[in-house]
Amino acid sequence: MIESLLRRSRALSRYLVWGGGALLVASALLVTAEVLLRKLFNISISGADELSGYAFGVATALGFAFALHQRAHIRVDALYRLFPAWLRLVADFFGLALLIGFAAVTACMAWGLVADTLTHNSRSITPLRLPLAIPQIPWLFGWLFFVFSGALILLAAAWRLSRGDRAGVDALIAPPQTGAADRPADDAHEHHDHRHRDRGDHDGDNRDNNRDNNRDQC
Repeated sequence: MIESLLRRSRALSRYLVWGGGALLVASALLVTAEVLLRKLFNISISGADELSGYAFGVATALGFAFALHQRAHIRVDALYRLFPAWLRLVADFFGLALLIGFAAVTACMAWGLVADTLTHNSRSITPLRLPLAIPQIPWLFGWLFFVFSGALILLAAAWRLSRGDRAGVDALIAPPQTGAADRPADDAHEHHDHRHRDRGDHDGDNRDNNRDNNRDQC
């Protein structure tokens, strides 16, 4: 159940980060068009800077969960590498819990902000007079999904730890090791499982070859 939800959360986070990337590309094109029009024809697109600011905020929030699944958030690990294995495990769980706690507080405040916006039908104090609920709702969704994904990862890590799967725990919440940073978190875990299965197959082949050699000698 938890592993299935984790896979679905990871897949959704990927779609959301693609959407956020599309917003950034669109805002870059809009600003480029405004610069060219202003330079060549002395024409300005009203609100281009405002819209690009909204796009940046929404794209950032939509990318939080994906960065968490990829273990891409910056961690200060100068002393972490010197810790014994059990202390590194404690630090991983404690750090993730703090991150999700901070995100939960921020999401609660964002919820109140969006509620006030909807109640008062707030609009931007610019010539566009854009309803602020339009950028704020997807921004809030990004924060809520970040909290949900973080809590899910924390539960999945605890579940794997209870089963003695330390490699699976590290694949979820430990800082990525050198050479594995470009691999998704659970892909590293699956790679670890495949490696052990391949090693088992190789050992089985060796045993079969030794048995055949002993038979030939007899």
